[in-house]
Amino acid sequence: MDDEIIKDGKFRYIEKGEGTPIIILHGLMGGLSNFHGVTDHFPKMGYKVLVPELPIYSMPMLKTNVKNFAKYLEKFIEFKGLKDVILLGNSLGGHIGLLHTKLYPEMVKALVITGSSGLYESAMGDGYPKRGDYEFIKKKAQDVFYDPEVATKEIVDEVYATVNDRIKLVKTLAIAKSAIRHNMSTDLPTMNTPTCIIWGENDTVTPPDVAELFHELLPDSDLFWIKECGHAPMMEHPIEFNTILEEWLQARNF
Repeated sequence: MDDEIIKDGKFRYIEKGEGTPIIILHGLMGGLSNFHGVTDHFPKMGYKVLVPELPIYSMPMLKTNVKNFAKYLEKFIEFKGLKDVILLGNSLGGHIGLLHTKLYPEMVKALVITGSSGLYESAMGDGYPKRGDYEFIKKKAQDVFYDPEVATKEIVDEVYATVNDRIKLVKTLAIAKSAIRHNMSTDLPTMNTPTCIIWGENDTVTPPDVAELFHELLPDSDLFWIKECGHAPMMEHPIEFNTILEEWLQARNF
């Protein structure tokens, strides 16, 4: 059963549990449901888990970029009256988390990134997108995972619908270009927020050397690998992902 989406003011989000807030940031093609494993587990561990729906397709075209998503996240945190948050982001969501942490370091207690953009991005390769070609889109969706079966028909249908919606397609490309432009390699060495990096050993979107570079550039980071895993570890290996994250949070007293 899907978690209930709360509509409050201009925000739509999932909220479960009480305690230290963990804010989950989904990727460009990722929905709120991608983090079911996290939203089911961590409320039982004494955390309040929140998953805001990012305004990827609802912002005005000129504002559709990584920086404005980071500002939107800050408005959400203020709206909810939160402080000392833990940000957890996958893919574009990791990039938004990184930039938010750079802009508002006093708000973020810890950062967790997995398959994050910000240093390198080849998300859809050189052939993306082909509107109307379902099999091409299916193959691209399957390539995100080590096990292609994780790319269910529901996931493929959602991506297919997005790339065949002209407005969404234009915004998707704008965001992808914004992510490439907003390279954070010179920012990371000045960011001292404790960071947990969890990466799939078989990630072809943001390859393993990207994780190693994040680890090298971020002053206070720990890097963990998941075997037989692609770009979305929290979907492909949710139990192992939760175990790594829970042990890291406990070791850091978060």
